Amino acid sequence: MFFLAPFLIYMGIVFFIPVGLILFTGFVSEDTGEFTFEYFQAFFTQGLYLRVLWTTIEVSFMGALIVLLCGYPIAYYLAKQPPKKRMYLSLFVLLPFYTSILVKSFAFVVILGHSGAVNWFLRFFLGSEFAVQLLYNRIGVMFGIVHDMLPFIVFPILVNLLAQNPALHRAAEIMGASRTRIFWQITFPLSLPGIFAGLLLVVVRVMGQFVTPSLLGGRTDIMMANLVDFHVNDVLDWNMAAVISILLAVMAGVFLVALARLRGAQIFGAET
Repeated sequence: MFFLAPFLIYMGIVFFIPVGLILFTGFVSEDTGEFTFEYFQAFFTQGLYLRVLWTTIEVSFMGALIVLLCGYPIAYYLAKQPPKKRMYLSLFVLLPFYTSILVKSFAFVVILGHSGAVNWFLRFFLGSEFAVQLLYNRIGVMFGIVHDMLPFIVFPILVNLLAQNPALHRAAEIMGASRTRIFWQITFPLSLPGIFAGLLLVVVRVMGQFVTPSLLGGRTDIMMANLVDFHVNDVLDWNMAAVISILLAVMAGVFLVALARLRGAQIFGAET
């Protein structure tokens, strides 16, 4: 127990005390000092907050689905490579971790802007007047989310694919099954734990996105974390900021519980 004391002190200072203050601010009236739900009632009775809540959920699940569609083929390709080659290729998947999300978002502003690289290529092939609005809308947000979240879904699926028994595939080949049938009837069903684990990881992380919707999204792409910043820095309403933080933490907690229960808390889907 003595060796845990530094850790417990650290967690108390940087986690438990701040969380306790947020709960106190969200549930205690600023005027009377009594326990109240008035701030939660104010949140759920204002259309703006409900729209932002729905936007957060929508962006989280939409982003997770797109990340899955991009990440599964990458994980499948990596699983088919020799170990040494797979190791080097995995470094490219980890590239988003090597750069700050703020720097990456500004890079996407340059790439996806009206005069950016993407529109330059489109004008080159389709005409000088052709341009696509890729920034300050949901498209820009999705680009940022996919680039940032890709490793969180590639590696759970990759670990699952590598853990699958190759004898099952050989037996199916001997019985005359095609590669397509083997994939859809053996490989894909066995990889579902890794898929769900990766999806939950992505959904929980996207729910707390702040920089990406701020720099790449439009007015209709405001998320819960952006509301927290607005109430803390602009209107100085700490009570509503605490309520939004609590609701965001509860939503994330629900998905984390689901993640922990998935296949007996086998987070990375290694169980076959």
